[in-house]
Amino acid sequence: MKKLTLLVSLVALFSIASVTVNAQVSATATTSATIITPIAISKSIDMNFGNVAVSPTLAGTVVLDPASARTKTGGVTLPVITGTVSAAKFTVAGESGTTYAITLPASVLLSNGANTMTVNNFTSTPTATGSLASGTEDIFVGGTLNVAAAQVSGLYTNATDLVVTVNYN
Repeated sequence: MKKLTLLVSLVALFSIASVTVNAQVSATATTSATIITPIAISKSIDMNFGNVAVSPTLAGTVVLDPASARTKTGGVTLPVITGTVSAAKFTVAGESGTTYAITLPASVLLSNGANTMTVNNFTSTPTATGSLASGTEDIFVGGTLNVAAAQVSGLYTNATDLVVTVNYN
């Protein structure tokens, strides 16, 4: 009887052990990705400092803000006949509800073919980050035109491009 009880106990023990031991289990997950609309930027309006008169002996600057307002320093005069004055305007398009970073250049060189001026200290509205709440947003860019004393007259245009870069955050 002891042998039979021992045998029944061993069979029961092995049966329980084989039922409760799992050597390997698995689970599954769904894998997905969402491709969003590529960010894009296009120029709508060029930057133009308008008409500027210079001193024969004193350098100066013309500061053009993103709202197209001008101020002067040093030997620069802003004539009553302003010419065309405009901050640059760019339109950014992309995925609605996203934000993006704005990178402005350090400087741009203007030339009349023989003489140059530098534009630097660029500012923008919006500033460093924009928002594509409805899928598009305009960026307005101003800067500082550095004018030498006795700067030679003429039309100065960009010898290096005003490049505004945008990237999703």
